[in-house]
Amino acid sequence: MASFEKRERRRQLSIQERVGNVLRDLQGYVEVPGPIGELGLMVEDVAVTPAGKRRLVRVRLDRDLAGLEPDDDSSAIDPLSLDEVADAARVISAGLDASDALGEAPYVLEVGSAGVDRPLTEPRHFRRNVTRLVEIRRIEDSGGALTGRLVAAGPTEATVLVAATKNEPETRLCIPYTDIARAQVQVEFARVTPEEES
Repeated sequence: MASFEKRERRRQLSIQERVGNVLRDLQGYVEVPGPIGELGLMVEDVAVTPAGKRRLVRVRLDRDLAGLEPDDDSSAIDPLSLDEVADAARVISAGLDASDALGEAPYVLEVGSAGVDRPLTEPRHFRRNVTRLVEIRRIEDSGGALTGRLVAAGPTEATVLVAATKNEPETRLCIPYTDIARAQVQVEFARVTPEEES
């Protein structure tokens, strides 16, 4: 009877949901982190798609911000290193292999960071990108997007420093997240880090 109930419960959840459950267990909680949480990482996104006779499992990770002080809205967050991603990939692979989330079908696991092409849609996305150049399109602004340096990101608003132009002085703008229609990190090939400025 228990075996039948387990099969029925397994059929009711999609493969994506089963994989998500495994990853949540591996991440754990703030009070009791799992193996991914112990690495200081969190699962940002997961997608399971068919790829021929296999399944492609894409997992996007980011740094867990739980260790930051509650009032820290401006310290730089280091991007994920290749070693951190490789460690997480080993943990995730072992966890998926030990579970029956994917059934008997073979799968290919792809683990990486969220990347700069991901739109900033949550306060934590902004917080992780403090010190980066961002382009923000506001809801009420039909004149186009503004580009500036993200200098702080709190729970309700982002603070952007817009560089001076010939006609305008440098401007510091506090923009509530509710006023942002779209925001994205801009790639900088000659980015100045805080260490280089001092």
